[in-house]
Amino acid sequence: MRIQLNPKLVVSIVYVTAMFMAAMDGTIVNVALPAISNEFQIPPTATSGINVGYLVSIAVFLPMAGWLGDRFGTKRIFLIALSIFTFASVLCGFASNLQTLNLFRVFQGAGGGLLTPVGMAMLFRMFSPEERPKVSRSLVFPIAIAPALGPIIGGVLVEQLSWRWVFYINLPLGIVALLFGFLFLIEHKEPAAGPIDLPGFLLSAPGFSMLMYALIQGSSQGWSSPVILGTGICGLILVCILVLVELRVEKPMLDLRLLSDRLFRTMSIISLFAVAGLVGILFIFPLMYQNTINASALESGLIIFPEALGLMLASRLMPWSYKKLGGRQVISIGLLCSILVFVLLSMVGPETNSWFLRFLFFNIGFFLGHAVVAVQFLTFNNITPASMGRATTLFNVQNRIASALGVVVLASLLGVFGTSTSANGIEQPLLAAYQFTVLGSAAFLLVGLFFALGIRNADVAAAVPKQSPAQTSDMGSIVKASE
Repeated sequence: MRIQLNPKLVVSIVYVTAMFMAAMDGTIVNVALPAISNEFQIPPTATSGINVGYLVSIAVFLPMAGWLGDRFGTKRIFLIALSIFTFASVLCGFASNLQTLNLFRVFQGAGGGLLTPVGMAMLFRMFSPEERPKVSRSLVFPIAIAPALGPIIGGVLVEQLSWRWVFYINLPLGIVALLFGFLFLIEHKEPAAGPIDLPGFLLSAPGFSMLMYALIQGSSQGWSSPVILGTGICGLILVCILVLVELRVEKPMLDLRLLSDRLFRTMSIISLFAVAGLVGILFIFPLMYQNTINASALESGLIIFPEALGLMLASRLMPWSYKKLGGRQVISIGLLCSILVFVLLSMVGPETNSWFLRFLFFNIGFFLGHAVVAVQFLTFNNITPASMGRATTLFNVQNRIASALGVVVLASLLGVFGTSTSANGIEQPLLAAYQFTVLGSAAFLLVGLFFALGIRNADVAAAVPKQSPAQTSDMGSIVKASE
């Protein structure tokens, strides 16, 4: 006899498990790079390709995720993507040299590129706009906890076992999510998905991959490098042509016409700058803390970890805050308070108390968490179920670019102002330059705040209709079970 489970509970469990894997992978691998460098007897700079290949592969496959889910079914594509990601993780652990590891990371990126937008489409199709404020708490779990746990778990695995276990750890999680999803997920296809947008794919694949490569490698190879200039300019030209083509195609792979909806457009812009600021501070602060205060990687990870706790608390309180203050005020106040915390972080020095730093990161999670969670469920409020797959794809593409943008801008600032040459000719990091770079991440949030202040109350007030007691009770039990 087939067991019947609440489909909303099923989607929440599978999505959270898969996103936990993907989100943790983004930080856990970085801890293992020095060990990989030692075992393969290669210079540390050569390990950059391990992440570059992964991110470029994501950029290639991400734009087509929405169409694949609509055309062949979200359950099928999601489970295929999860299988690829899990199997490639095991292959990465078995890699015998840098070349095969880079190849398997490209394979892993293909699964990761499809995983997030298809999973998000399943989630937002399953839950109505009335339910999304509370289900957003499910989304916060993998987004908040996994990246924060990555450096801590990675450090323990590398020290106690080997670097290969930062990849093997995905196997048990992947198997559980695959079995549960195969047995209980419900298939969904869009009859009007249409044929593949071949011109869009042929433009987006090389365009986004070259643009991402230039952005990721520009600060290390130098922006004047012929390779960086060539790939960056070619990628930008192809992306510009892609925009023109997609606006004329009846069934585009990247449906840019969705941006004509004012709420979707505004929330997407705010999300872009919020993501760039958050990723930027999580990138630059560990460098500052380790290079100028001589802390270990584990110590810096423990300093940042309270950010995840603040984000989870914000996710629990955000529905109440939204009801009391309204969407415009929640997002604006969250961004403003986060900017103030970023400014305080820019004043950090060797004498700064570590518990004060943990308190600051907790507040980043709490205040920015309110803004991010509110933006996340408001973004898709006016999107129809038929357009949800392409809307989540577009949203994830721009957030992926935002992540690269946050790192690129801050790394470039640090490259310009970050070092001085000592008497023995060795470059030493400058604390003042790091502090200035932290302010650069605050500048991203400031631009997001500018757009948040322009939100129309009528748009967000209509976004969350009053819930019935039955809906609230049912939704609460689903979210608790999924967490």
